[in-house]
Amino acid sequence: MASKCNIPLHGPSVNIVRQCRSVLSDVVQSKFGCVATIEGVDFEDQSIVQQKGPTVVPEERFTVTLPAGVKVSVWKGDLTNFKVEAVVNAANDRLQHYGGLALALSNTGGSQIQKDSNDYIQKHGNLKTGDAIVMAGGLLPCKMIIHAVGPQLEKRPLQSEVSSAERLLKKAIRSILDRVEENHLQSVAIPAISSGLFNYPLPQCAETIVKTVKQYYDSSLGKFPEKIFLVNNDEPTVKEMERACRQILATSERRGGVKTSAPAVQIGNVHVRLKKGRIEEEWTDVIVNTASASRDLRNGKISSALLQKAGYELQKELYKASMTGRVFITKPHKLQCKQVYHTSCIDKGSDTRQHANAQQILYSSVFECLQLAAQNHHKSIAFPAIGTGGLGFDTREAAGIMSHAVVQFARTSPMKMEVYFVIFPSNEDTYKAFEQEIGDLQATASHHSPTPALMWDLMSSPPAHERRDDYHGSRGPTPQISLSSPSDERTREADQWLQGLLFESSGAVVICNNFILHFGQREHQQLSRLIKQGVTIDEHFVNGCASITVNGNTREGVVVAGLQVEALLCNIQKEFVREEEHVMLQISMKNASFERKTVDDYSSRTRSALKKLGLRLLKVDKVENPTLKELFDLKKNQLCCFTPQRMYQRVSAQFCEMVCRIGFHAQYAPPEDPAYGEGIYFAGTVEKAMEIWKEPDSDYQHFVEAEVLIGKSTAGKPGLILPPTVGSDPQILFDSVSGGPDVSVIFSGYQALPKYIYITRKC
Repeated sequence: MASKCNIPLHGPSVNIVRQCRSVLSDVVQSKFGCVATIEGVDFEDQSIVQQKGPTVVPEERFTVTLPAGVKVSVWKGDLTNFKVEAVVNAANDRLQHYGGLALALSNTGGSQIQKDSNDYIQKHGNLKTGDAIVMAGGLLPCKMIIHAVGPQLEKRPLQSEVSSAERLLKKAIRSILDRVEENHLQSVAIPAISSGLFNYPLPQCAETIVKTVKQYYDSSLGKFPEKIFLVNNDEPTVKEMERACRQILATSERRGGVKTSAPAVQIGNVHVRLKKGRIEEEWTDVIVNTASASRDLRNGKISSALLQKAGYELQKELYKASMTGRVFITKPHKLQCKQVYHTSCIDKGSDTRQHANAQQILYSSVFECLQLAAQNHHKSIAFPAIGTGGLGFDTREAAGIMSHAVVQFARTSPMKMEVYFVIFPSNEDTYKAFEQEIGDLQATASHHSPTPALMWDLMSSPPAHERRDDYHGSRGPTPQISLSSPSDERTREADQWLQGLLFESSGAVVICNNFILHFGQREHQQLSRLIKQGVTIDEHFVNGCASITVNGNTREGVVVAGLQVEALLCNIQKEFVREEEHVMLQISMKNASFERKTVDDYSSRTRSALKKLGLRLLKVDKVENPTLKELFDLKKNQLCCFTPQRMYQRVSAQFCEMVCRIGFHAQYAPPEDPAYGEGIYFAGTVEKAMEIWKEPDSDYQHFVEAEVLIGKSTAGKPGLILPPTVGSDPQILFDSVSGGPDVSVIFSGYQALPKYIYITRKC
């Protein structure tokens, strides 16, 4: 069962939350795995933190299906974060990614992008104009990156020069499509190659690209791709691509071979779109499923379609999932989204009371899905037509209820979001009902016309979760933060942390985290912006432990700035995990995955030791990570050390998940005194772990039990960043160093394998 608790807000805490809701929610999610829902507070959220998500919210402007079956669409979006199997980079012939889109993709994709490019050029020489090659996508959210070399012109080129270059631009586009076919890619995102830094006039560039795509598939019998996205992040280029598509593909449109842009409406920060399609094929961040009460995905057309596409792992996870409100959240497995939200509604029924209850549940289900998506910082969500199948709702009724839930959410949403209603292609009546509803919303938004009757009826009777008893009268909900998570421990830890942050009387906020050492120019620029807003920020590095102290004239300003710093650290940690997983995958053939499950089969000796220290054992989680196990076994063979020792490390709550995913790193648990070197410390007993890592202000303690490869060891000393040499040969090093019989320090995280996490609380 999900664990929940509420934190009432009053006084300065209301203003703190008002200023930085999204940052607070993100930090609570990252540090504790908790969802924070904030009620009764109007928001201004002026966060300075630049998230790793897209700088442009993806927005579809035009879509067409070519006679060959390939779907071509025009999007305004950020290619560094566009969800697609392959993105195209507008490269130069030397594959030096020093400007424009190339630099953005290289920065986001990590150092491997440029390294792979350099290796290719060293081996094969420079590319020719019109060539395209395929490489791994690095840390980008795509499988592959296609480097294509378009023609480069002088500034303000002559028309004759543009005409000469057209042949080469066409060649580049055909080369891209050839690589897509050869690699069996289902989807590809292509920018306006050669425009921008390469000076190809934008209108002609757009026309040449669209003509080439059309001609390629007019004569091609290939099966790939299914989808071509023409993606750019600036409005002039997007408009030119849309104009070219409408102009050049107009013939197909008149023949009925094109599905043009679907009905849409903008409500505040929320963009609502209606489309025909199969929900299981959507590329949104979230796909919503309507599951039966039994959670059997074989029941219902939507559930069955998702199950068939995602595979049986989706069903297995759903059976184990804990409910958040009305929603079960699972991974996508083989779907193209980030998460699947499974919600359950009830039959419309025949009597008035059940009908009203069913309406309310449908409304609440949609509303909660939207709230959860926002709390998890998702940018897009796709709904099927809930209730129009076996639940017995009239199509217009279901469309009205779902639309009203979106409108109510949009009125208070501080973040931009794309909401899709996805209707199965053959359900014409359902599509028309939602189309009418979108039309009514367009009229309301544009002309302030009366709300449709059904929506007005729903507005006059607020949803059950928003109703208050008579004592509260007509006042809004009491300001509060509602925390929910899969476990009591996470919820209580988040509660304790927030209570201390929001209501502590001390004027300063102190953040201890060695990922501060990873701050670069961008992070320090953001800290400078905070200082300009009236706080002081001091960085410290003492005895191997980094910290930041935030001070200021008001408690509100200090806490808001402290949350901004925490958010910067969360982003740094997410990037660190992505890079480490990428490195792991270069060594291991296994996909990066792990399982953390609560168990009873652990050492009773550890329980006794914890009890003697005044700690009550709340839960033991077993960690299983096949990739880490493979790397650990490789390290065993390398060191010829086949008898690992059972040792312990004490870590903060926020690093437990990182240990499970990517193993041990020195940043997680710097000791109180790094007297034996700058590596990764382990203790032979939990008693010794309490000495090495002191956290006097925390009620909760987390101990990780690990198998550690000590190998050949020698005495450690301050300042070591590698083990000392065994003899005179600088290539032969000890495997670890020691600080006595109960302390060992390793310098490679692959020498330790996490086995159990012990979660304790002071008695």
